[in-house]
Amino acid sequence: MASTAPGVWHRSAAWCRRNLPTRESMERSRMLRPVAHRVLAPELWRFTRRSVPRGVALGMVAGVLFPVAQIAIAAVFALPFRANVPVAALTTFVTNPLTTPFILVAAYWIGTWMLRLDAPVVAQPVADAATNWLQWLWKAGPATITGLVVIAVVAAAVGYALSTLGWRLWIARKWRTRHHHNVN
Repeated sequence: MASTAPGVWHRSAAWCRRNLPTRESMERSRMLRPVAHRVLAPELWRFTRRSVPRGVALGMVAGVLFPVAQIAIAAVFALPFRANVPVAALTTFVTNPLTTPFILVAAYWIGTWMLRLDAPVVAQPVADAATNWLQWLWKAGPATITGLVVIAVVAAAVGYALSTLGWRLWIARKWRTRHHHNVN
């Protein structure tokens, strides 16, 4: 078991490095062109103990709440919060074609529970659904949106806390290794 953990860690780190947006890709983005000079500021691309957790939290919010242009939205969100832009952009990948259906169903359940909607919206037969899908969406929309906001806030808080803890553990490991090499 212990031998698989480093392998998983290295594969995850390699995936992150491959998918981490580069300054050049952000510079070429048409959506970011109006704010590119701000998004590309060097202080927003440094990995610090404060900017990384902020980037994770903002990436979670952008990833969960916005169905399109998540990376651009996360990059713009990073500006006022002085968050790490690449981390914010990478964290938006928490929502993808595999996770989105589960997030939407969970959001609907959470929203229904929070809004105390007693009669759940049930999918109708295909013939009725073809003509009434807007009505169904209208009924399910408020619950789903409420649930998405709750999921985004909780995911941002958990992501912030876990990335802060991970940063501290990483620094502690570096200090232990440095101390061990200095003693020997």
